[in-house]
Amino acid sequence: MKIATYNVNSINARLENLTAWAAAEKPDILLLQEIKSDFNSFPFFELQAAAYNAEILGQKSYNGVAVLSRHKIKVVQTGLPGFADENARYLEADVRVGETEYRVASIYLPNGNPPYNKPDDDSKWIYKLEWMDAFYRRAAELAEERRPVILGGDFNVILTDHDVYNPEEFRNNALFKPEVIRRLQAFSYLGYYDAFRLQHPRENGYTFWDYTGAALQNDMGMRIDYLWLNASAADRLESCTVDKTPRLGNKPSDHTVLKAVLK
Repeated sequence: MKIATYNVNSINARLENLTAWAAAEKPDILLLQEIKSDFNSFPFFELQAAAYNAEILGQKSYNGVAVLSRHKIKVVQTGLPGFADENARYLEADVRVGETEYRVASIYLPNGNPPYNKPDDDSKWIYKLEWMDAFYRRAAELAEERRPVILGGDFNVILTDHDVYNPEEFRNNALFKPEVIRRLQAFSYLGYYDAFRLQHPRENGYTFWDYTGAALQNDMGMRIDYLWLNASAADRLESCTVDKTPRLGNKPSDHTVLKAVLK
């Protein structure tokens, strides 16, 4: 079973890029973030023509998450339970591939940095911490599942110095503050495994490069996209790799694909 996560940064702008990659790789499940589309403008027809069913939690022009699959999708949860949120950031679903049913979630965690014109506004930072706490509570509930559980997406957290090209430049960034690092590290205490690090303990594994400053060409990136696996899923893990093909393609997102293969 192949699963991938991809912050597509506007699905309608990247549709050709996305479908070309999907046609070549044929993932069974594809988790998307920042689709920036509501239901009426989402390209269901084009994706169906590419052999993918789609379920979304959409939002016009901003945010938005989706689960795509070559198999049937049953939506379980839209939004985090018990957390009022006007933004579309969490979609949970069941997908059966062969004889195995997987519980998956597509996650677009808040950035947390203040607006450029309001550097002292901490509302987005507080929102990020509260969102992560609500997500932890849901992850703790899902940790009790015996079937494979995969939580994937853009987490907007840099876990270690090794996960960004210049750690000192990001010390005060909301992606790299100790409060968010501790919260994401806590997932391992629940029994989740960082799929990429299980396979590649030393590679940088960057999944994001800014559009400016020749960041991609100079590999000035960061690792902020993850696939977190419970024990049942981790036991099945055969490979987990960063695929730069979409980032190098036509009209790319500033992120690229993280993909995993499970037995």
